[in-house]
Amino acid sequence: MLNLERLRTLDALARHGSVSGAAEGLHVTTSAVSQQMAKLEREVGQRLLARHGRGVRLTDAGRLLADHAARILSQVELAQADIEAQRGQVVGEVRIGGFPTAARGLFPATLAALRADHPDLRVRTRELEPEQGVRGVVRGDLDVAVVLDWSNRRLPVPGGLAQVHLFDDAADVAMPANHRHAGRADVELAEFADDEWISWPEGEFCHDWLMFTLRSQGIEPRISHLAAEHHTQLALVEAGLGVCVAPRLGRGPVPGTVAVVPVRCGMRRHVYAVWRADAARRPSLRAAVTALRKAAERDAPGRAALSGADGS
Repeated sequence: MLNLERLRTLDALARHGSVSGAAEGLHVTTSAVSQQMAKLEREVGQRLLARHGRGVRLTDAGRLLADHAARILSQVELAQADIEAQRGQVVGEVRIGGFPTAARGLFPATLAALRADHPDLRVRTRELEPEQGVRGVVRGDLDVAVVLDWSNRRLPVPGGLAQVHLFDDAADVAMPANHRHAGRADVELAEFADDEWISWPEGEFCHDWLMFTLRSQGIEPRISHLAAEHHTQLALVEAGLGVCVAPRLGRGPVPGTVAVVPVRCGMRRHVYAVWRADAARRPSLRAAVTALRKAAERDAPGRAALSGADGS
């Protein structure tokens, strides 16, 4: 009889590609992963792992069993979802990930509503970039991820995931108050061809989007500073060190010496939640998605007011 937890370990190894990655995804030690795999190899009577440089790789038998393990675990998740749906109670645990401005702009209201409406539900959250959030849902490390893409650069969402659109988040250009375009009603990105830019760190989805967008307009961006937090970016703008894209979700107060002007083309981020389709019947998951949608609806007037306060 194959042990479910050992199949889960094999599945994590196949998905993460390493013992350390599997251990991190399963929240166990690397020694525990190795022990589970050794026991599984004894159970099936075949080698499932082989040395590969400093790491390991799955053997042919390992890949074959890993494919079965993924299907078995999916069926187990379906069974759990059906049992929860039959019981109809929002209990247990739900794990939600989101990109930083979503965590700041949506999570407080979402978590407060879940605590008030479903006191027996434990909610765990973490900040993740959009691609990491999608991978976390696919791997089963997250139940729901709040992710984004841009009008001109979409985020690939693998098959087997369900999604719901939460809202569109407008983004403006932030510049020093004495900038030549500060008093404008709107601007075009091409008008900042000679400016220094403050961007997100390299490799992040929004950094790649900014480079793609500017280059598509014939601009080779001069990226002078990289900062993950929007508040840090705005502080650098306030110091006169460049301009940046400033989305409205979770923005908060803008420094008085910073001007924020909308982009004429209507630069927007699409914000949505994704989850595994085979878990869609879980009451806890449905409750989390409902709370996210309500938080997004409540935040919409605030984003509109923010827009007006900034002169846009």
